[in-house]
Amino acid sequence: MKESDIQNAIRLALNPYAVIFRNNVGKVKTADGRFFDTGLPKGYSDLSGFRKSDGKMIFIEVKNEKGRLREDQKHFLNTVKQYPVIAGVARSADEAINLVNEVEQW
Repeated sequence: MKESDIQNAIRLALNPYAVIFRNNVGKVKTADGRFFDTGLPKGYSDLSGFRKSDGKMIFIEVKNEKGRLREDQKHFLNTVKQYPVIAGVARSADEAINLVNEVEQW
């Protein structure tokens, strides 16, 4: 399954629990031929948002069954996990639901 299909399945499955946004990044070529990167930092998670029950921020890196985290993605997740947020990797809608519904760690 493609990561984009997993992302869409996760967004639908999390609707009862959270408000989730897909974070698109990449390079854009301007009319005069210059390139620029979009505004999110390298490694920023594919999906982010907040849990409806308490407003807690959510960061989900989506991978397919064979996908591995890049170093910048690991760094981002390790950085945000220093704070009281929900952050992790999901390879399916069920994994994302489990992540978002985890019991408070703080």
